[in-house]
Amino acid sequence: MSRRIDIVEVGPRDGLQNEKTLFTVGQKLEMIRRLETAGARRMEVVSFVNPKRVPQMDGAEEIMFALPRTPGRSRIGLVLNMRGWDRCVEARCDEANVVVCASDEFGIRNQGANVAEQVDALGAIVAARKADDPPISATVSVAFGCPFEGEVPEERVVSIVKAAAGFGVAEIALADTIGVADPWMVRRRVELAKAAAGGIPLRLHFHDTRNTGLANAFAGVEAGVDVLDASVGGLGGCPFAPNATGNIGTEDLVYMLERAGFETGYDLDQLIEIGNWASDLLGKRTASSLSRAGGFPKAKVAV
Repeated sequence: MSRRIDIVEVGPRDGLQNEKTLFTVGQKLEMIRRLETAGARRMEVVSFVNPKRVPQMDGAEEIMFALPRTPGRSRIGLVLNMRGWDRCVEARCDEANVVVCASDEFGIRNQGANVAEQVDALGAIVAARKADDPPISATVSVAFGCPFEGEVPEERVVSIVKAAAGFGVAEIALADTIGVADPWMVRRRVELAKAAAGGIPLRLHFHDTRNTGLANAFAGVEAGVDVLDASVGGLGGCPFAPNATGNIGTEDLVYMLERAGFETGYDLDQLIEIGNWASDLLGKRTASSLSRAGGFPKAKVAV
């Protein structure tokens, strides 16, 4: 196949935000540089949240100021509110990813606002954007299920997607924040979101909590989505979601896609090395299957 699937690396943000061991700014920068060497072109590197609530995300501005502007690479900052947007602009991020939760309870616990209030906040941020400010994407969190409310109606997800599209965001993502989706649900919600987005590109974000992450990624690609999030080593989780576990591993996703003939632009061996390096620093075993098993076995040459 000649079709390219773009993988947005989220390890430096989502991969680290739920870990007890805190990376220093220097270690985060090393992780970012290694991942860019391995092929990452879009990467969520920082989160503009209150470091008192999420200490793992401290040092966002320091990290951004240490990263030189590089053509062809985009460093993304996660934004939850207007204060986060202001920080994102001041830190010179290449993109801002604004999160809107699809359930009131999760939104109140995670962001201190219900769904309607978060949609309004997204609209206000887009309205405040100036021509030279970073482009804005919107991520619909818990789009496939909520740890507190359970099932999330597809009509609510569609409503948020329509609102984001109406604001004129550059991209819309559906996030399985707690890893409850199945491939058939993914296909259905992608179809609905595509119709609601009106031509705005879609991105998908899966966690592998229940071992369905790669199957869901496959379903998303089959449904026509060309942009997927992943985290090196399968690191990740949400501090405000009980029993949250990691994202699908970047190396696992790259392996699956490239074995099928898709292009990703990543170096698999380097990703495996980075996943093991990061896991060692965190004092844990890597969650990625490829980091444990390696890539496809090479044929032995007979002597």
